[in-house]
Amino acid sequence: MVFDFPQNGNCQEVNNFYSKLFNEIPDLIFEFVIAPDNTYLFPLVSKSVNDFFELSSNHFVDSDKFLVYDRIFEADRLTFFQSLVNAKRNITRWDFEFRVLLPEKGLRWLKVSSKPELYPDGNIAFYGRISDVTDLKDQEIKLKISEERFKFALEASTAGVWDWDLTTNKVFYSSQSMKILEQESLDIFDKPERWDEIVHPDDLEKYYSEIQDHFENKIPFYENYHRVLTSSGNYKWILDRGKVIQRDEDGKPLRAIGTHTDISSQKEKELELVRTMELFSQQNSRLLNFSHIVSHNLNTQAGNIKSILDIIDSEEDLESSTEMLSHLRTVSNDLNETIANLTQLVLLQSNSNIPIKSLNLNLYLKKTLDLIKNLKNYNQVTIINDIPEGIFVDFNPAYLESVLLNFTTNAIKYSNYNKPVEIKYSFSLENGKKTLSISDNGLGIDLKKYGDSLFGMYKTFHKHEGARGLGLYITKNQIESMKGTVSVESEVGVGTTFKIVFNDSLQA
Repeated sequence: MVFDFPQNGNCQEVNNFYSKLFNEIPDLIFEFVIAPDNTYLFPLVSKSVNDFFELSSNHFVDSDKFLVYDRIFEADRLTFFQSLVNAKRNITRWDFEFRVLLPEKGLRWLKVSSKPELYPDGNIAFYGRISDVTDLKDQEIKLKISEERFKFALEASTAGVWDWDLTTNKVFYSSQSMKILEQESLDIFDKPERWDEIVHPDDLEKYYSEIQDHFENKIPFYENYHRVLTSSGNYKWILDRGKVIQRDEDGKPLRAIGTHTDISSQKEKELELVRTMELFSQQNSRLLNFSHIVSHNLNTQAGNIKSILDIIDSEEDLESSTEMLSHLRTVSNDLNETIANLTQLVLLQSNSNIPIKSLNLNLYLKKTLDLIKNLKNYNQVTIINDIPEGIFVDFNPAYLESVLLNFTTNAIKYSNYNKPVEIKYSFSLENGKKTLSISDNGLGIDLKKYGDSLFGMYKTFHKHEGARGLGLYITKNQIESMKGTVSVESEVGVGTTFKIVFNDSLQA
């Protein structure tokens, strides 16, 4: 805007114009002169001085002009004066924020902005303005407190924060996020495509599906549990949550923020709980099975004993009574054997403190083969041992002897009489686990028919006079009590392979 001032008018009109103009400006406009003798003059002070210092302009033309210094908050007076002296000495801009304590308005924040000029007579004049920045300062302080709180929350929280700018495809990760992912440099970890490499392959499909559902506004926010590969080469379980906070006019996401939380410990506890529940379920099933067997077998044999005794009581012929006593002895022997078998099962399933040692597999196989040398037709059995020397497994010694003995004797017991008996022992690593396979060329088992009950108690699959249906049940329990597994492959008329997977994480 250009002002046309009177060319030949008097100065009073010009002064009046400036006076009116200054009075309309909300800031305090001033001219402040420091003489060579360090006296202070205020040739110009706008009317708004009353709002800023609660002083009238008359206070600046007499001895009261120093009252402005008294209005400055005591803690700021020294730095205020030093900033003025520095600007005067160096003839540089004077920009300074300070507080004043006013009788009515109380504490206010002010900012002085002024440019000094040095005149030939030695006077230094400061031309400038003072602004009330109280509201702005309050906002700055609140913002600073908020930022400090947010920073503290980030540092104290176990959750990491991520911020994804989809327009540039750049991702910011907080220090806690980088700590969870065990990453040190953002330079190699600033694009979302990096997740294709670290999310567990089994979790990728669900991970991307749930992100897409949120991007398409099908769900209000994104939440997914998945495993990520850290720099140490191990997987961690994390809870990943996020929400789109900015979309374009077509609803396309532009920016999303979220958190990472390390839930590995919680997830391990959940998995351990699932394993424990499965174990309890198996134990309950075994207990129910055991109770059925006890009820059936003992009741049957007790009923047989009672029937024989009833017959003896009714018989008058001594010879008939003697024959019944012979039957009673047979039933009694069967009862004792049943009780012994059930006692063995109880001991096996109730023993929670089974000693474990590192055992030489070949040594224990040799012990097993020495034990069965006196079996009928053993000299017709071909043993193929492909177990390398120096293979050790973590197992209970008595259980390993029992497992090897049971599988070996079964291979001989259920051999095919039409061909020579062959038993093969081989060792391998499957998924990092030590695995023993015992194969035979015997009768085989119809797994479609008997697969579900193969390891059941008192289950037999061939007509053999020595078959009791306990061997495989006990053997499976022994292997599983060592936290191992056993599986079977079989074909009728071809043969059977039992595969034992050891758990060498167990310690002796």
